[in-house]
Amino acid sequence: MKREDLGDLATFLAVADERSFTKAAAKLGTSQSNLSHTIRRLEARLGIRLLTRTTRNVAPTEAGERLIETLRPAIQELDTQIANLNRQDGRPSGTVRITTSEHAAQAVLWPAVHRVV
Repeated sequence: MKREDLGDLATFLAVADERSFTKAAAKLGTSQSNLSHTIRRLEARLGIRLLTRTTRNVAPTEAGERLIETLRPAIQELDTQIANLNRQDGRPSGTVRITTSEHAAQAVLWPAVHRVV
């Protein structure tokens, strides 16, 4: 998968959720024209029609619905993981392993680690 594919898939999901290029464009902070080009490019790359467009409505095709069922949980999982990363507030976390002699550990490392922990 190319990097731009992820953005195009997220755009498709936004348009499908809003059922409107206008509402999706407002939500994503871009133009309707940009969204339309993105969806056309995605459909051309995949070789399938994902959305049925009318003058008043946008609705996912059967293939579009199947793609939405796959995309929604994947995007939600990505959002969850990104939120978890943001909660770390730049604080280091994880296990630190230090191999040293017992004397160096007691004389140098333990006092320094004790102040941090």
